[in-house]
Amino acid sequence: MIVGICKIALYLPACHSLKDKRSILRKIKDKFFSRFKIMLSEVDDLDLWQRASLGFAVVASDKKLVEGIVEKAINFIDLKDGAEIIDRAVEFINFKKQP
Repeated sequence: MIVGICKIALYLPACHSLKDKRSILRKIKDKFFSRFKIMLSEVDDLDLWQRASLGFAVVASDKKLVEGIVEKAINFIDLKDGAEIIDRAVEFINFKKQP
């Protein structure tokens, strides 16, 4: 089993309040779930107006499949209006069967 974990830091230049930020993030998360059926969660920078950190995880039996899904998901977020990716961290964990 392979687990792909991703954390993405976003810059939200059009936000002037937490209400603006929540509105943009809600749209991104809804479209992300509609496309990938993966939950995207705000994991850091909760009280900052123009910055957000989002995270998601993917689990599958094939590493290439997990890598492909993670890359497509990151590219999908990068194309969203109102948000610019400023940093990303991806980690893959391989859980091997115990004898």
